[in-house]
Amino acid sequence: MDEKKKYEKLKKIVKIYLPDDVSIEDVNLNSNFTTELNINSANLVDIVLDVEDEFDIRLENEDMDGMQTVKDALAIIDKKQNEKA
Repeated sequence: MDEKKKYEKLKKIVKIYLPDDVSIEDVNLNSNFTTELNINSANLVDIVLDVEDEFDIRLENEDMDGMQTVKDALAIIDKKQNEKA
């Protein structure tokens, strides 16, 4: 799967959990989930679970700790998918 498709899938997941004051147009590669997109920790866990399901991967606690930005999330998805291949 190419990077653009992964990015679009991830944005689709994130969109569900965005608060009313944040638009999907505000999401970019450098967006921080908690500080810029105002996603709370409970919703961040939901995003992680949805990412696991969507990309058929398993994320460990250290992966979740490293998932601060959209770009971080994509890098972790790539890493996990490459480990499976």
